[in-house]
Amino acid sequence: MENPFSLSGKRILVTGASSGIGRQIAISCSQMGAQVVITGRDRERLKQTLEMLDKSALVGHQAVQAELTNAAERETLVAALDGTPLNGVVHSAGISRLSPVRMFTEAHLRELHSINVEAPMLLSQALLKRNLVAADGSLVFMASIAAHIGVAGVAAYSGTKAALIAMMRCLAMEVVKRRIRANCLSPALVETPMLDSPGVMVGLLEKEQGNYPLGFGKPEDVANAAIFLLSNASRWITGTTLVMDGGLTIS
Repeated sequence: MENPFSLSGKRILVTGASSGIGRQIAISCSQMGAQVVITGRDRERLKQTLEMLDKSALVGHQAVQAELTNAAERETLVAALDGTPLNGVVHSAGISRLSPVRMFTEAHLRELHSINVEAPMLLSQALLKRNLVAADGSLVFMASIAAHIGVAGVAAYSGTKAALIAMMRCLAMEVVKRRIRANCLSPALVETPMLDSPGVMVGLLEKEQGNYPLGFGKPEDVANAAIFLLSNASRWITGTTLVMDGGLTIS
């Protein structure tokens, strides 16, 4: 019996694959049989991800360094696909910046919006205009639990993720004629290197973990959900957002 969750024979593009959730999604997709194209800004870390990918796919994996807020570099990435359509795209690249509304700057707003909203949507546009997303393909955007709840200090970031969800729903209606699906994942706190950064207070994290009945997520949890949305198992799902929060919003 065919495994509906298998990605065997599928070609998947993963952005933000040089670290964290994006890296794990790329690794997990390769383990499920996909040929993976990875992209990120850091050449050395991207090379490390490439070496971590499962090598059992019949066709080799591919790494393309690109800054997705730059139009020329988006075109370089699209050109590197060499006209071969993708069966799935995971837009995992993104940043988080904290600032109360009364203190953030125009530069803060524009940086978040350009990376979290404009880059994934303009890349999707470039791929669709060139018919580089195959029929029955899947577009997966990385939103955040921040788009669904109010948290002090993250208004600009939350706004970008809410905008991404709204745009995804409209996009889903536009591509459904080719049976291409578009969905979002909205994870809460996930144990990535970002949580170990100097700007994160240990005491604050310990307090926050108490709000998660199932604890913080792991990159593998998000990767498994991405695999579901990329696979034929989700062929009847489009225009929706899967909240992954360890029970945060029901606690």
